Amino acid sequence: MTGFLLARPDSVVRGTGVRAVHRDPWQAAAALRDGSARAIAGALPFDPREAAALVEPDELIDAVGSWRPAALPELPAVRIVDRTPEPAEHRARVARLVALLNEPGARLRKVVAARSVRVAADAALDPEVIAGYLLIRHPRANVFAVDLTPAGRPGATLLGASPELLIHRRGTAVELYPLAGTLPRLADPVADTAQADLLVASAKNHAEHAFVVDWIAERLAPVCTGLSVPERPRLVATHDVWHLGTPIHGVLREPAPSALELALLLHPTPAVCGTPTADALEYITGHEEDRGFYGGAVGWCTADGDGTWVVAIRSAELAAGGRELRAYAGGGIVAASDPGAELAETTAKLRTLLGALDCPVPSGEA
Repeated sequence: MTGFLLARPDSVVRGTGVRAVHRDPWQAAAALRDGSARAIAGALPFDPREAAALVEPDELIDAVGSWRPAALPELPAVRIVDRTPEPAEHRARVARLVALLNEPGARLRKVVAARSVRVAADAALDPEVIAGYLLIRHPRANVFAVDLTPAGRPGATLLGASPELLIHRRGTAVELYPLAGTLPRLADPVADTAQADLLVASAKNHAEHAFVVDWIAERLAPVCTGLSVPERPRLVATHDVWHLGTPIHGVLREPAPSALELALLLHPTPAVCGTPTADALEYITGHEEDRGFYGGAVGWCTADGDGTWVVAIRSAELAAGGRELRAYAGGGIVAASDPGAELAETTAKLRTLLGALDCPVPSGEA
């Protein structure tokens, strides 16, 4: 696959061909603003200092309505072949973070800790087919498939089914739906309802969520007027987890920044990085393996400034050749976090993508 796909519940955007490549997202934003680019589509990496995978496509098609993939072929068998770090080490990392966050005078207040699993397939996986299976399993998610070749990852594809909207712009109207605060779904309906109630009542999860919402409101205040931020988050259900989410709406001041410029203003949010953002980013890049495009952003923007960007979570990178895939999951660590619960949260999040591949993710040992 070469190109771009972002399938949301109410629209499908596809980009094909390459007129120009942009590894620097600010250059891409400038090209939109001066009219030298008609549209930009692709992905931003987790670490803004790394190369982006953005292109000006030959054609960008924005179709109203949900994507309904044709009959999908059977997937080859897949299996987890390694974990980075191993579950015990992830718990130990979280424990070290909790100790750091509880130190007197600690500057860090939240850090997102992530881990990954490498999956091997018996035959080549097709990105479009994986996207189709993701859509079937997660019809309300933002399903994406993005060619990472422009970022120096030849033949690799970023895939995912994100529940989180980073920014959507139409004219001067903007909307966002940040998520933070999570508990795994449970198979028993009664226990699952109790789990949702537990999340709604959790002071720890509400504090984690507030870090994100307050930061976003602060970042948007200079460029927005009439910003609407509900006082309390909503309960958001996905196939595998419960989230706390806050729908945010605003009206842009003139001159209005483009959707891409807004994405760059907001990324990475505390939902995928931490608080304070710069300190959390330094901690993560100094203590974790390279996240690549996990926790980055996927989206598009046209020369009139309109566009949509989603947070690249519940995602994986499919290697060139399609025989190996690395899936990522993370969780926000605050002073009250429990290492065992944080491991369980990442396990549940990994099921979003791996469940669509019929790849078992054992509880507590993924």
